[in-house]
Amino acid sequence: MSAPAPSTLTSVPAAGPASGPPRIVIAGAGPAAQALVGQLNRARFGGTVTVLSNRDDASAELLDLAALPQVSLRFGQPASFVDAGTRTVSTADGMEFGYDHLVIATGSAPEEAPVEGAAHCLSYSTIDDAGRIGEAVRDLTTELGRRPLGILVGTGTAAGQAEAVLRARGVRPIRTTLRPAAVKPPVAGSGPNAAGIVFADGSSMNGDIVVLAEERVSRDGLAASAGLRTAPGGGIAVSQDFRTSVPGIWALGDAAAFDGVRLGLLVAAASAAGACAAQLMTAVSAAEGMAAGVTERVAAAA
Repeated sequence: MSAPAPSTLTSVPAAGPASGPPRIVIAGAGPAAQALVGQLNRARFGGTVTVLSNRDDASAELLDLAALPQVSLRFGQPASFVDAGTRTVSTADGMEFGYDHLVIATGSAPEEAPVEGAAHCLSYSTIDDAGRIGEAVRDLTTELGRRPLGILVGTGTAAGQAEAVLRARGVRPIRTTLRPAAVKPPVAGSGPNAAGIVFADGSSMNGDIVVLAEERVSRDGLAASAGLRTAPGGGIAVSQDFRTSVPGIWALGDAAAFDGVRLGLLVAAASAAGACAAQLMTAVSAAEGMAAGVTERVAAAA
């Protein structure tokens, strides 16, 4: 398909709630945000959806979403400030977008710089990575004709989940909490995965597959401007229905935390997006019902 025409850089009316179609603004354009847009489209959401992306480039998936008639995808315009009182979101270049519902899905980032050669190995940061690791193990097992020898790097919840995924697929990983200095590239004929890791003192560990499950931090910088409650370890605190501590603002994906745990480690992006979309649709319907009731009372009084 051809790429959509660039969006016109004009401010969206900021006063809210709006008297026209309901407005949903999504801060972020990663997997959780993309899944949410898709779910809202399948639910036949009748309002407008504005997606604020911090990237100038776009994947095919994003371009497909941008082609939807109710979706406005703003490339290179990350959300930088939220005024919860007026229900407006400002971007880094000064644009303002009014919303009835704001969903923060800005994701997470690694705590440290990438390990040299990390592109040669697998990573585990959310539950969604389990399927990809499972497929890699299956393919490598077929290629080697035996169970692969796995090396797992990391501590915390992500590493624990990654170990469970590997063991469930027949791999008994050697686990290290010491961060390597580099990842060994694959040896010719040994498959596409890393051949091992090297530590700063020159020592090394060899294997067939390497999984990095290092800690990540939620990108929750919008929480301060919006007055949102955050978890002690980072992440915007949400309830089971993805609502934050401020009405009209929701959080999804790795930007959010439930019971102190990064949301990506608790629920898959597609499942979370489906549940969040259902909650948003219910909230929109309730607001429309209240507005219709007010209109009817005004008409009766006249």
